[in-house]
Amino acid sequence: AYLSRMQRGGTIQPFGCVLAVEETNFKIIAYSQNALEMLDLMPQSVPTMELGKHGGGEVLTIGTDVRTLFTPSSARALEKAAMAPDISLMNPIWVHSQYSGKPFNAIAHRIDVGMVIDLEPRRTGDAAMSTAGAVQSQKFAVRAISRLQSLPTGDIGLLCDTVVEDVRELTGYDRVMVYKFHEDEHGEVVAEIRRADLEPYLGLHYPATDIPQASRFLFMQNRVRMICDCSATPVNVIQSEELRQPLCLVGSTLRAPHGCHAQYMANMGSIASLVMAVVINGNDEEGGGTSGRSSMKLWGLVVCHHTSPRAVSFPLRYACEFLMQAFGLQLNMELQLAAQLTEKHILRTQTLLCDMLLRDAPIGIVTQSPSIMDLVKCDGAALYYGGTTWCLGVTPTEAQIKDIAEWLLEYHGDSTGLSTDSLADAGYPGAATLGDAVCGMA
Repeated sequence: AYLSRMQRGGTIQPFGCVLAVEETNFKIIAYSQNALEMLDLMPQSVPTMELGKHGGGEVLTIGTDVRTLFTPSSARALEKAAMAPDISLMNPIWVHSQYSGKPFNAIAHRIDVGMVIDLEPRRTGDAAMSTAGAVQSQKFAVRAISRLQSLPTGDIGLLCDTVVEDVRELTGYDRVMVYKFHEDEHGEVVAEIRRADLEPYLGLHYPATDIPQASRFLFMQNRVRMICDCSATPVNVIQSEELRQPLCLVGSTLRAPHGCHAQYMANMGSIASLVMAVVINGNDEEGGGTSGRSSMKLWGLVVCHHTSPRAVSFPLRYACEFLMQAFGLQLNMELQLAAQLTEKHILRTQTLLCDMLLRDAPIGIVTQSPSIMDLVKCDGAALYYGGTTWCLGVTPTEAQIKDIAEWLLEYHGDSTGLSTDSLADAGYPGAATLGDAVCGMA
């Protein structure tokens, strides 16, 4: 239900307007309520325009041919884009209002019932909006990618620090962070660059519920998400009664944020945000796997915050997405390298510890270096051998260790071992008496 509300919420952000059309005939099947005003179709916008007795509503309504709202060259550009097998490669489509000549970036994508067109006003004087500005954005992204690729290997922290610097220089947001998802799905800020007067978030951990599964799923579908003003009133989308369900806006940059997320942003003092997915190959651990989106994994996010309303143009967002693809590839290589080094270290440690055991000197695995704690990530370890206990790190008492050992021999004596993140769940009767010393055990 939550995912459905996010995908088909029926509202958009007011920094642009939305038109949805049937792809075969360009007839409008849905439009946002602000489209009349934004496209200058209101009588007061162009008083000399003949709009009929009902005003702009006669020009823009369900069933209107969308091409009539724009100049002839704009209409041809929309037709050309609609014929492309991959319409995203045609974005942005430059269009001008038929009546006022107002320029827009049209960003189109296909959905189940037709084609959705996001219209974002092109601000005159905005360098990024011009052809030269768009090329400049791409050049900067290419330069940033070269910088990432030239970094020394073996330092994921440096890679993350570099990417936040590049994204901030490209977009101008007050704060840019790399947000990493851990195995239990909670998040951690592992890199940050910010305006000097802002509170640092670096090193903070956030519960998995802060970014629910529905949001993570959408980030895999739409890799860049922008909220221009979390306090802005959302605009309703009017749609044809023939549509069986609310219009799918999952691919629209203009999709309004869920109310609880807007409140979450406001509570953080963040008015605007730009969030980009960091996607890596999810099958590296299994040694490969099939190619394609199904094999990809959401490693984390690059999150930009601003303390006042802010929007970045489509060319800049596209440059950011390009940079994120390169960052994901570079990160993937670093993670593979780190995994290989970890595996080598484990094998080397395992060989040394096994040698101690084979030499009939088991005490060495807790008294010498490397110890058993170098092999297994843990807070403490204990060796129970010949009725004697040796402890290392944070452990239960000797009496409790003896009790655990006897329980293991009685109930798991036939197995090669036991690994659990909860002794209580594993059925150990004395789990409650262990206090904070131990929870899981291997």
